[in-house]
Amino acid sequence: SSCDTSPEPTTASPTHAGGSASGAPDTISALDPEPPAAVSTLDLVPVSSTTPSAGGELYQRPKTRLQSGIRKEKRYTDGTVKYSLLTSTGEPQNLSEALENNNWKQAMDAEYDALMKNKTWHLVPPQKGRNIIDCKWVYKIKRKQDGSLDRYKARLVAKGFKQRYGIDYEDTFSPVVKAATIRVVLSIAVSRGWTIRQLDVHNAFLHGLLEEDVYMKQPPGYEDNSKKNYVCKLDKALYGLKQAPRAWFSRLSKKLYALGFKGSKADTSLFYYSKGDVIMFMLIYVDDIIVVSSKQEAVAALLQDLHSDFPLKDLGDLHYFLGIEVAKTKHGIILTQEKYVNDLLKRANMADCKPVSTPLSTSEKLSIYEGDPLGPIDASRYRSIVGALQYLTLTRPDIAFSVNKVCQFLHAPTTVHWAAVKRILRYLKSCAKLGLKINKSFSFLVSAYSDADWAGCPDDRRSTGGFAVFLGNNLVSWHAKKQATVSRSSTEAEYKALANATAEIIWIQTLLKELKVSSPPVAQLKCDNMGAKYLASNPVFHARTKHIEVDFHFVRERVNSKLLQIDFVPSEDQVADGFTKALSVRKLENFKYHLNLGKL
Repeated sequence: SSCDTSPEPTTASPTHAGGSASGAPDTISALDPEPPAAVSTLDLVPVSSTTPSAGGELYQRPKTRLQSGIRKEKRYTDGTVKYSLLTSTGEPQNLSEALENNNWKQAMDAEYDALMKNKTWHLVPPQKGRNIIDCKWVYKIKRKQDGSLDRYKARLVAKGFKQRYGIDYEDTFSPVVKAATIRVVLSIAVSRGWTIRQLDVHNAFLHGLLEEDVYMKQPPGYEDNSKKNYVCKLDKALYGLKQAPRAWFSRLSKKLYALGFKGSKADTSLFYYSKGDVIMFMLIYVDDIIVVSSKQEAVAALLQDLHSDFPLKDLGDLHYFLGIEVAKTKHGIILTQEKYVNDLLKRANMADCKPVSTPLSTSEKLSIYEGDPLGPIDASRYRSIVGALQYLTLTRPDIAFSVNKVCQFLHAPTTVHWAAVKRILRYLKSCAKLGLKINKSFSFLVSAYSDADWAGCPDDRRSTGGFAVFLGNNLVSWHAKKQATVSRSSTEAEYKALANATAEIIWIQTLLKELKVSSPPVAQLKCDNMGAKYLASNPVFHARTKHIEVDFHFVRERVNSKLLQIDFVPSEDQVADGFTKALSVRKLENFKYHLNLGKL
């Protein structure tokens, strides 16, 4: 598009370095240009030499200060800050730059005081044979939901990449709550009119207790002059340590168990409490916590109990969680990522691009062999943008298929694949405010739609399967993924998609049972293939299905146990159609409508 300001990527083959005729850069690497050189070498000094112009007039040829032998650095009197001192975000790049700014100095002092108050370490003489890791200061400007300045944040981070397995750390895995679990719990809370609160733990990782002996150098700029040669023996976890997330989660979960909470087996980051008419759910994503409660007073009591062990901050009603904006509507809430979309467009240099109405062309099938390969820098940019798009699918199921499609070429992207990524970004430009609506529902019936696009991939002829799972009227889970094996018929492809949808239904039903939410025992699953429907209930087709993996046949077991009802739905009414193929404008609008996507 002529209005698309995003640069075209270069290929791996040699090209000219002069750029396009319009003056636009030719590489994706121009999305993040290097800052200009110091202005002191570019100030023009008038000279006496003249050169005739095209019109025959004389003009003075510009000459730099360096060409005139002037090497003195220019001093600014208007408050201008050199690029070499601060980045374009205003965040310092090293310790000396931070110490020159009072705001960052105060942020570092606050962080150091918190570490000392928390008794994170004590100084010991260095011992021979001990692995001593280093540390550094990391600076970040925290911004509010509207993009305005919130606070300056300085964090002391240990260089955990220098830790050695079996000496400085053992297990590192820390569970985080699943996106589908968040949507299920929010759907329950909205339907029952419960309160939804948001908590933040200040310096969460610093409260984890270490089981291993970890030694670290003293923080830069805060060395103890009387014990300069001493090192820090860590008593509690520190940001950057490999075991820090696990240590924090372990301590928090022990505290919750002591308060009477129980851990969910369906999602280990979900804790629930039930006593009398008080029911509480707690969702944990590292140091961000969502608390859902049937009683407002119970939340206040929980905060008081937790505050004795952790410095908690009550952020009020849920409004901004993991980059997801939560706004109240007349019938419930809406989850959007408008700020994330705008930041992504700016990052890709496409903030002023021309919008399109669909994320993927219906007439074009992407192939690994189309286009010219991208160079190493451009390929890295491609992976970065596509990775950011994956996080956007948390609230945007309308781009799930298109993002999954471009993810299949991360190992060897080409110019054609980059053009497809640009189209997705242009589509997001047209509907940045679109979000997932969660409305009050009077039923907790688990229902799903399943679909498959048989042999849709032109490279390996594997099929793409997808499903959408609803809790009542609210969409809580969806999936779009290329199947692992080649299907010999459309019935086989649809049957595999049915199996994946059934597994998700079973998981959601297990979660609801743990949370003591009454739901009809028979789940409904709809597909648009009669062969798959018969196959799920009739074993007569054994001769034609004996090559299908045995684990797919658990669908038949659920049907025979009267726990799953599979119904036929016409293709034009198939809600999951948009998870398996590119849609036209009209079909895409219907797809978004049935998935409860809308604007505030």
